[in-house]
Amino acid sequence: MHPTDSPAGRLAAVGNQMIEIHLWLSTELARLRASLDHAGDARPSRDLRAHCLTFCSTLGRHHTGEDGGAFRVLAEQVPELRPVIANLITDHEVVAGILERVEALLAGDRAAPFAQVRAELDGLAALLESHFRYEEKRLVTALNSLTGRPGTAEELLGLTAPPTDGYPA
Repeated sequence: MHPTDSPAGRLAAVGNQMIEIHLWLSTELARLRASLDHAGDARPSRDLRAHCLTFCSTLGRHHTGEDGGAFRVLAEQVPELRPVIANLITDHEVVAGILERVEALLAGDRAAPFAQVRAELDGLAALLESHFRYEEKRLVTALNSLTGRPGTAEELLGLTAPPTDGYPA
């Protein structure tokens, strides 16, 4: 039996699962940025826009899940992490603003040129790199030592385990 197959094992692996999700999100963002480089059009295609919007939605759902799940539980069980959690929630708000701008740039049939979308995604990538490392450095040990069963890892992190291809359903 894999350690994450039981509810207790799944909870004990929340921090490790967060790292896996972060790696997957970073890979998907890199793939999305690369697809902008290779698309060859002045404006993103409908498929590329759909890919980008799906990524934005997935990232937003992950952060919302963390804020209302894992971060809430950590704040209750490890109160000394509250300032770290507050910083991470502030980052989530900044990321949400970038995601809103990307979504606006891609809206409708008159999507913005690649350069504008690429600039926002480049800023997002830089912010997420720093955010993910800080979050992992400060929270993984605490997440992996959570006690009780406040929810599954997926509920606490706002996503199911990262898929091997494509986006979560």
